[in-house]
Formats: sequence, structure tokens, C-alpha cells
Amino acid sequence: MTHSPILIFGYGNPSRGDDALGPELLRLLEQGPEAGLCDMVTDFQLQIEHAMDLEGRELVLFVDASVAALPPYEFSRLQPVRDDSFTTHALSPAAVLSVLGQISKAAPPAVYLLTIPGYDFGLGRPITEPAAAHLEQACVLGKKLLAIPDQEVWEGYCGR
Repeated sequence: MTHSPILIFGYGNPSRGDDALGPELLRLLEQGPEAGLCDMVTDFQLQIEHAMDLEGRELVLFVDASVAALPPYEFSRLQPVRDDSFTTHALSPAAVLSVLGQISKAAPPAVYLLTIPGYDFGLGRPITEPAAAHLEQACVLGKKLLAIPDQEVWEGYCGR
């Protein structure tokens, strides 16, 4: 099976308010012309097995909600890190990238993290208005990234 050189991975629990921001960004991108420009994967949390989703990719974007992110979002390049999450049932994106390095001899993709500020993660809660506003701005960035799928271009957005 062939796959796109670009992967966007949105993770979070859609039943927990702002934790749905990662999957919701993918849902928004799937509604536009960007849908065919990449592969999209969603899950509640990252696991070791997700390292296989990164194999053969050139660019990977992880999208998640965060209580620590500054508004409207944070965008950064990731490096492989075997962190404390490696021993839990849920991994960080950097730990998933580290696992990829352990199972694959191929050069790893350029991997980025887009974190969107979240405020209410209660079960059964909707996405809050401030988080929804941040999501809209993050969606604009997602569209820009997909419009020019080039590592140098993506690097230019880091730290903004």
C-alpha cells in the first residue's frame, strides 16, 4: 500500500472538551481541498505502534491540545527523545520518533508538533470558545503547511 509523504496525526479524546483539538483540526482539514494532500490519522493517545505510521514519510505533523501552550498555538520541530513516557501506555511525539529510530534503518522524517491551548478537559464537555478561536488560527497554519509541503518552509514557521 502506498502512502503520502506527508502525515498529519491529531490525537486527543473527542469526549473530553478541549482535548478534542487535535482530531478536530484534522476534521476541518478533511473538509477542504487539503484533504488529498496528505494522510491523516487520529487516535486518543500515541503508542509505540504509531512509530510505524511515520515510516517512509518526509514530513510529519503531530497536533495536540495543551494546557501549557501559549495562544494561539505553538509550532516546533521535534527531535527523537526517549523520555519517561516510553514506559507508559501513552507516548510523547518525541518518544514515538525515538521508537522509529529503533525499528527502522531509514532516515527519519522531519517531525513537527503543533500544540493548541486548551482550557477545559472535562468528560462530556464541548470545546471552549477560546480554544475554538485558537483552533481556527491553527487550521490556517495547517493549510499553509500543506500548501507548501517543504521542510524549509515548515522550519520558517517554527517558534511563531
